[in-house]
Amino acid sequence: MTLYKIKEVALNRFAENGYDGTSMAHIADEVGIKKQSIYTYFKGKDDLFLDVCSDVFANELKIVADFIECNKKLPIESFLFNFLLHYKEQYDKNGHTKFWLRISFFPPTHLYNQVMKYVYEYLDKVEDLLVPIVEVAMMENQISSSIGAKRATVAFLGVLDGIFVEMLYGGPERLNKRLDASWHLYWLGLSKD
Repeated sequence: MTLYKIKEVALNRFAENGYDGTSMAHIADEVGIKKQSIYTYFKGKDDLFLDVCSDVFANELKIVADFIECNKKLPIESFLFNFLLHYKEQYDKNGHTKFWLRISFFPPTHLYNQVMKYVYEYLDKVEDLLVPIVEVAMMENQISSSIGAKRATVAFLGVLDGIFVEMLYGGPERLNKRLDASWHLYWLGLSKD
């Protein structure tokens, strides 16, 4: 139970304050243990941070896989737009997603390679999960096939990246403005009309 609580508190602290703004002492205080007790489970802050990264990586992939499983029968326009809205909702209510986005854009310098390994693996897996959905939509003539499923998926992930930036920097008004404009142009380029 203590291990779970340490990781939960650390995740929330890292999500809100970043790596540098989080101390082992603050984590221990919030858990209700002495700082030294954390070292029973982790060698140090780096070890704790990377363990949380691994958990969050798995959780974020599960969120994507669950979304796809529940929504894959939707028309592609609804599916893709809802995917963007789903991430917006996850960011608003889920500490895992906040942590994931923060470390993806601001990894600790000394842990850059370890963190980016998770980030790139995540992006590759999400792309691999979405390409077949886009391929089916193209075969069903829901969208133009002239772009190609892989290119359409990569462009969609570019739209998602723009949304992520506004989640981190912009606030709700800027986020909604970016979402509306980016989606509109993306869909125009993909649709058959």
